[in-house]
Amino acid sequence: MIETPAALALVGMPGAGKTLCAQHLKARGFAHFRFGSIVENEVVRRGLAVRPENEQMVREELRAIDGMNAIAIRALPHLKAALKANSSLVIDGLYGFGEYKLLHTELGASMIVVAIVSPRHLRYERLATRPERPLTRAEAEQRDIREIDTLEKGGPIAIADFTLVNDRTSESLLQTLDALTDQLGFQPS
Repeated sequence: MIETPAALALVGMPGAGKTLCAQHLKARGFAHFRFGSIVENEVVRRGLAVRPENEQMVREELRAIDGMNAIAIRALPHLKAALKANSSLVIDGLYGFGEYKLLHTELGASMIVVAIVSPRHLRYERLATRPERPLTRAEAEQRDIREIDTLEKGGPIAIADFTLVNDRTSESLLQTLDALTDQLGFQPS
């Protein structure tokens, strides 16, 4: 069993199924915070269109100014507030290893990291057919390399407490996720 309040951080490469899992848990009543919202809000604040290239530019600028933990630093007050109001929080999109270390130390709650993994060819198929911001195979490969090289994305995936393999149906993945959260004692408020 976990301590309450508790955070479940979902990590994984693009197209693995993190957002699907996060939205499912949100629908079950979990508090929800998406790291990407920090970048999107900054893109909008600057008067730019929310597009991958603008998000990349802002993300890289924030990290150049405040280091690799820039997004986690900005997210921390939101996460703490969500944990005060709810017993269980799902974090969608924890990226780098530095962010993991910061949240592990500073969050003040039990944090469980769950990696959502999927074969690359399946991830690329999903990314090509998703309704928002679809990516070609070449774009998906470039994004993978960029996220591994510049965002330290492999660290949180490698150190995850649990790994869920998304190589079948969405329903199968979500059933496995529900079984895990039930086993761990995560309860939405």
